[in-house]
Amino acid sequence: MSSRRQFYPLYLTRFVGSLGFITLLTLLPTYIEQLGATGVVVGLFVTALSLGRAIAIVPLGWAADRYSKRAILLVSLLLSVLAYASFTVVETPAGFIVARTLQGLSVVGTGMISLALVGDIAAPDDRANQIGKYNAWRMAAGVVGTLGAGALYDAFGFDPIFAALVALFVLATLGVWLFVEADETQIAGFAFFDLALNERILTITSFRAQYAVSVTLVRNWVPIFVGVSVARGGLALSAAAVGVAVAAEKFTNMLCQPYTGRLSDRFGRGLFITLGDGVYGLIALAFPLAPALGTRLGFSVSVPILGTVPGVFFVAVGLNGLLGVADAVREPASMALFADEGKGNGIASSFGVRGLVWRPGALFAPLVGGYLMDTAGIHWVFVVGGVTALTGVLTFVGIVALRYGPRELLRW
Repeated sequence: MSSRRQFYPLYLTRFVGSLGFITLLTLLPTYIEQLGATGVVVGLFVTALSLGRAIAIVPLGWAADRYSKRAILLVSLLLSVLAYASFTVVETPAGFIVARTLQGLSVVGTGMISLALVGDIAAPDDRANQIGKYNAWRMAAGVVGTLGAGALYDAFGFDPIFAALVALFVLATLGVWLFVEADETQIAGFAFFDLALNERILTITSFRAQYAVSVTLVRNWVPIFVGVSVARGGLALSAAAVGVAVAAEKFTNMLCQPYTGRLSDRFGRGLFITLGDGVYGLIALAFPLAPALGTRLGFSVSVPILGTVPGVFFVAVGLNGLLGVADAVREPASMALFADEGKGNGIASSFGVRGLVWRPGALFAPLVGGYLMDTAGIHWVFVVGGVTALTGVLTFVGIVALRYGPRELLRW
């Protein structure tokens, strides 16, 4: 079977997996209200997803490399069907927590294993390009889910939304079953140990651990900054305007990733990781300047649906769109490097290591952001986000230069 035909059900898997994730994120406040959740229970609603994801990474990565990535992906897709169908019958906070945990397990399976298959099927000189296309479907789901989930709920309620998600997961399951070939590489032993000590993976994780803090802070605080009151340091724009600003990052990322992935296949992974991360940090540092830049523009415009919006709205949308471009430069190159190292040695485990390295920063950064917002001010969240991106890229470039030589960055 043509390898190109095998990519399409994997793209669909990534799209519907991300669509389900962003839909639940958008509808989470509605569930909180309907189920009467407060305090610690609300925290459990969020933690349950993270718990499911944390539990799943190592065993699913090991099983996919030891036995069959295709089989593990099919099981994960069926688990996704069960998880999203269960949201239609949730009546208590405990039921929601169980469904949310199932969702976390399925997110890892559909995301990490489908990515491993894309990296495994793609040729070495086309790997970042195919990963970029794959990621573009994830970003497309983010745009659709961010802008559409709330409106669909207002029009139709929960059940039709989840029925559509279940139908898409069933379609993706059939696509994987019919068109994706069983992989022939089985890795004996526990590949996580060997890959965790791989020199090139250790080098990139020195950057990735810091970059996780930066991205978690910036992505989570952009909508907060755009939407909270001026008195709290924000721009005080409407909820619809916040949605557009958030979607801008996903839209530009979606458009750019296939092209930037193709370029990183030609000119080297390390160069694009460095460029993307460095630009991301600089744009993050520019966010606190948005009010002053909006004032300099000095105009307001009437926009359909949004109403009258000030110039600072266009500044926020532009900056977040540029963040999407910067991340699109980095992400396919970074993923392809992990795939390069994992190919034949445990590619699913390689992406598992990648996910585990991200976890501490993703869990720790929101606490730092909340503390900075309450004490120093919301602008300092972006300062810390920008600085950690820049220290991450300096660490990465420094290690490559010292260990392999200054010119090796172009050969990675």
